[in-house]
Amino acid sequence: MTRTVLESKTKTVVIGFDEPFCVIGERINPTGRKKLAAEMVAGNFETVIKDALEQVAAGATMLDINAGVTAVDPNATEPALLVQTLEIVQGLVDVPLSIDSSVTAAIEAGLKVAKGRPLVNSVTGEEEKLEAILPLVAKYNVPVVAISNDETGISQDPDVRFAVAKKIVERAMDYGIKPHDIVVDPLVMPIGAIGSAGLQVFALIRRLREELKVNTTCGLSNISFGLPHRHGINAGFIPMVIGAGMTSAIMNPCRPQEMEAVRAANVLNGTDENCYNWIKTYRDYKPAEGGAHAAPAAAPAAAAVLSIVALAAVAALSIAASLSTLTGTMHARDATSRTIAQRWRTRFACQAWPTRSRWSKASSSTWRRATSLANERRSISSIMRV
Repeated sequence: MTRTVLESKTKTVVIGFDEPFCVIGERINPTGRKKLAAEMVAGNFETVIKDALEQVAAGATMLDINAGVTAVDPNATEPALLVQTLEIVQGLVDVPLSIDSSVTAAIEAGLKVAKGRPLVNSVTGEEEKLEAILPLVAKYNVPVVAISNDETGISQDPDVRFAVAKKIVERAMDYGIKPHDIVVDPLVMPIGAIGSAGLQVFALIRRLREELKVNTTCGLSNISFGLPHRHGINAGFIPMVIGAGMTSAIMNPCRPQEMEAVRAANVLNGTDENCYNWIKTYRDYKPAEGGAHAAPAAAPAAAAVLSIVALAAVAALSIAASLSTLTGTMHARDATSRTIAQRWRTRFACQAWPTRSRWSKASSSTWRRATSLANERRSISSIMRV
């Protein structure tokens, strides 16, 4: 049975035919998010921290990390920024990470600092990419996403995309990379533009599973691109693509409708044994008034915890930077961040989760609030002794 093993410093995740569907959180990606890109360039990781904590709280199995803030000379800017982002995220959450970049130097820089066994995202069938990425994958003994396009572009013919995937798997074997460490992205096409896109990808996934024995992934929301109420299409697509054999997806776990579809599919295909995770998540479920979609009843409390942790973590980074200047050591960042997060996680477990508008209001006072919380709990000197 094909199993792709991913690891953080403390946690192991397995992508496999007989494993629960792997949700790879997509939010830490500045592509198309001008505000996030500007923040990251300025060294402000408040949104990165918030997105990391929220996605894990919502059920992400692992997180995709992308730092492609500009198309202008990314070779100069992206490696250092990706390393900084990876270090911050893996200091906050315990899930494995996916190093997402089209810049070879950034991927290698990320692999040098990543803890555990991350996923490399990605390699294509282009000769230049195969020769640049596969040696790194072999050197660091990590899995890789194989995207089914090559020098000719993205083919609308699923047979061509299968041939490209097969080529990548075969070339990877030349470097000693086993098929179980290849996660193929067959490239889901938008159903609004290609009416047979769903049927095509279902058939292609079955071929990849049966003939190449590889795990698969996709950018989930591609299927609904250009359509109204995209999340309804996404939620309908999830159980169908899982039924066809797909084992993971890069998606937004903060969409309750889509995560419900994932969890329900895990129950129905037998990977959620005894419905354990479903019952754990939804035993206190209360529908919203008027029949509107609602998240599990426990979610607001859990999110409140992470709201406070996010605020405290941002403050911790600032406090740590100042202390580092005085002491000449970077120990302050880890100690401060860890202490504040641990102290406040329990205390605020029952507070209400702020709405989107309240988040906006909170953003302007993030540093003041979080610093106040930290100072109230204990002095900087006691924090440094942890």
